[in-house]
Amino acid sequence: MTMFWFAQYVYVPYQTPYLLMNQVAFSATGIIMGAYGFSQLVLRMPIGVMADKNGNHKLFIIIGVAASALASVFRLTMPPETGFFWGNILSGLASAMWLSFMLLYSEFFRKEHMQKAMGLMMTANSIGIFMGFMLSTILYGAYGMNLLCYLSVIAGGTAMFLSFFLKSADSHNKTVSVKNLLTVYWNKRLIFFGLLVFIQQGILMSTCMSFTMQIAQQNGASSIQIGMLSIVYILSAIFFSYFASSKLAQKQSPMFWLLTTMLLMAVYCFSVPHLKTGLIIIFQILMGMSTGILVSFCTSEAIKEIPQGKRSTAMGYFQAIFAAGMTILPALAGKIAENYGVQFSFYVEGIIAVAGAVLTVYYYRLPKKTIV
Repeated sequence: MTMFWFAQYVYVPYQTPYLLMNQVAFSATGIIMGAYGFSQLVLRMPIGVMADKNGNHKLFIIIGVAASALASVFRLTMPPETGFFWGNILSGLASAMWLSFMLLYSEFFRKEHMQKAMGLMMTANSIGIFMGFMLSTILYGAYGMNLLCYLSVIAGGTAMFLSFFLKSADSHNKTVSVKNLLTVYWNKRLIFFGLLVFIQQGILMSTCMSFTMQIAQQNGASSIQIGMLSIVYILSAIFFSYFASSKLAQKQSPMFWLLTTMLLMAVYCFSVPHLKTGLIIIFQILMGMSTGILVSFCTSEAIKEIPQGKRSTAMGYFQAIFAAGMTILPALAGKIAENYGVQFSFYVEGIIAVAGAVLTVYYYRLPKKTIV
């Protein structure tokens, strides 16, 4: 998992500045960022069904890590706008296979320990992303984007080699029809928690992973400072992912953590356009908290009541919902930034975060029988 996410994210801190430097328009940059989520949106549901029917998570993992390496081959061999668009499409395919990582890992834990499993897994993911962000910060200024893409190819290739040594039980379920598997699509818990991560991932990709870098660059930030934005974000994501798996986090209800992180994302969006680079770096902690806590809690809550034989289908659907956020919100932010300015696009994202907080309160105030 760690090498896979390194390959997926080592180039990300400088992706937006690199594209804008190469005369790619704001709206096109937003579409390129959204392409990563678009391919996940299209692929995650059919992959989930296939994983439940086939049961060979190892195969899906091999395909995913191979795609992560090939994506950066595209970035290296094509013009920036074209290469990053198709590279992000292929990276989205790779991330669509993440559900097999999650479900294979979760098989080692009992149901009551699912939150701990998701927290530990998010920690491992975040460590890989941190390693990528750290190396990109050190190397980009001197060696540029090409070296980061070469590192992505090497890490993806290494992960593919290691994935052949995984042991995956043959847990296919040929007796269950596709129609029966698809009944999980009407599960209200699954939809609700998917919508919350839709908001979180959409805002993350629209701000912290893209246009926040542009605001810092407009403030005169150096390449090291831009790298620090990503490093602080991912270090806080690692910390809060591990925290989400702890007994201390379990002392508060999921509603408390989900509401808190949504409101802190809103604070981030309304504040960042007005801050100097040093303060923006500190505010990245808020987005790291949203990734570490909100995603961990939503993932465990979403699949907790799903039968084992339908979990790949459920997870594919869950991830497709939030992939829509990774597609729609960055494209929306890019269009708004081009027409009304980056600052206004952040305000829109902040309003969406507030809407997520309101949705959380409304959901938990409903009678219990309506939300299971």
